[in-house]
Amino acid sequence: TLKASGKKVICYFSAGSYEDFREDKDKFKAAELGNTLVDRLNEQWLDIRSLNVAGIMISRLNLAVLKGCDGVEPDNMDAYLNNSGFDLSARDQLAFNKFIANEAHKRGLSIGLKNNMEQIPELIDFFDFSVNEQCHEFHECNVLRGFIINSKPVLNAEYQQSYIDNPAEREALCNISNGIQFSTLILSRNLDDSLRFSCL
Repeated sequence: TLKASGKKVICYFSAGSYEDFREDKDKFKAAELGNTLVDRLNEQWLDIRSLNVAGIMISRLNLAVLKGCDGVEPDNMDAYLNNSGFDLSARDQLAFNKFIANEAHKRGLSIGLKNNMEQIPELIDFFDFSVNEQCHEFHECNVLRGFIINSKPVLNAEYQQSYIDNPAEREALCNISNGIQFSTLILSRNLDDSLRFSCL
């Protein structure tokens, strides 16, 4: 229905973490599962250097094609910055992120870079858009301007309560967001669909 109405469908999957509720959870090896993610007790960081992990991610991209997705949003693509339980370097992360992007493109899928703003200069040529959370709240939006300069969209979500409660603050946020050509949504932090406000 979405596609028939002219919309692009972007499908989510976690590329950098193990989730104990996914259908393919038994394909991961114990040695590939690292520390638990902060605030996500059913997720563990993955050893992104593993060929087995790479194979599972290829299967997920193939599934995205079968489901008719136009693009993908792989999450948790910044394990090297976190307490993953593995000795991951920035180079390891770049190699993994480029691998995922290249495999997506081989399948005709667009791909978004989720956060991981530290590596934008090295990755911007490999990704088609950016998915960001809270760059306005944390004053980080300038780092994302490279996507706009390269005619690639920035899809931004903000959750700060003052944007929800205060119409003047919300309007100010939207004026800034529209001025820098970001596509910004203001959502409930619980992502429970109780609130959805678009700046566009």
